[in-house]
Amino acid sequence: MVGKNIRQFRTESGMTQDELAEKLSVTRQAVSNWGREKTEPDLQTLDALAKTLNVSVEKLIYGDRGKDAKKLFFKLNIDVNSALAVGSAVAAVISYVRWGSIGWAILHGFLGWAYVIYYAIQF
Repeated sequence: MVGKNIRQFRTESGMTQDELAEKLSVTRQAVSNWGREKTEPDLQTLDALAKTLNVSVEKLIYGDRGKDAKKLFFKLNIDVNSALAVGSAVAAVISYVRWGSIGWAILHGFLGWAYVIYYAIQF
């Protein structure tokens, strides 16, 4: 994963393997091995890579998950609304059947909402 991100950010910055290797004082083969995910840079080199490619170390390690997370959030937003309704209804029905009380059903319905909202916010 790190190698793929290094290759992506290197090509986005218009830098060749030779140019990156020269700036980092490593061999072109080292850069090539990172890009092919045969090896990974050490922490010191990873920090230098991030500075050279003008990205954070986190982006080098995890990639552009921010973009993917936003797309996924908007996709899940519709599903979250459905999940809230279905989860609350199921919790209410199960609670009513189990305890025979509408009060417990309403309470568990709200708890179902809170549970889904908690995980939607965390994500």
